Amino acid sequence: MSVLGGMPSQDSNRPELYEEVKLFRNAREREKYDNMADLYAVVNTLQNLEKAYIRDCVTPKEYTAACSRLLVQYKAAFKQVQGDEFPNIDTFVKKYRLDCPAALERIKEDRPITIKDDKGNTSKCIADIVSLFITIMDKLRLDMKAMDELHPDLRDLMDTMNRLSILPSDFEGKEKVSEWLNTLSEMQASDQLSDVQVRQLIFDLESSYNAFNKLLHSSA
Repeated sequence: MSVLGGMPSQDSNRPELYEEVKLFRNAREREKYDNMADLYAVVNTLQNLEKAYIRDCVTPKEYTAACSRLLVQYKAAFKQVQGDEFPNIDTFVKKYRLDCPAALERIKEDRPITIKDDKGNTSKCIADIVSLFITIMDKLRLDMKAMDELHPDLRDLMDTMNRLSILPSDFEGKEKVSEWLNTLSEMQASDQLSDVQVRQLIFDLESSYNAFNKLLHSSA
């Protein structure tokens, strides 16, 4: 027991002062705070990326790839918290006093600063490709390996890459995705890839995604 001047401290008689204060009371509230933390982290990271690019700390290629991915992650994160309390990102930023003008500008334009405004066609293709790569790899890691679970996303990925004019026709990602589409097309809807095939597909997708990031806006 702590004492002050020979007398017991008043705080020592109030054990509730030492209890842990929880932000949530149940799993639903915990998920709410987790989602807000994710959104906060993405917006803050985007702000730091913008500052790093302005200071010439990252190359245009690195910036474009990272910014494109963060914009995709932002959209997914904001959907989880959007509602009456946060109808738009401005209300979220204001409540939590985020100083992120550069990030808000990037979110508003919905494209990296290195990509010219072509009515959103190029930036939308890039965002869709990034999103599809991530989605398919996440599915595989979650043990989703049936033909009908993978083929639609792979087809969308192939079609979107074909629409992106800055990708060369011999881009390795196109070749690998095309090969896997052919493999899946020969399977029944309920057929599943083997563990060996799943491992190889993840490897091919990661390799293609890395190659895509390297080629992304190579003229910048």
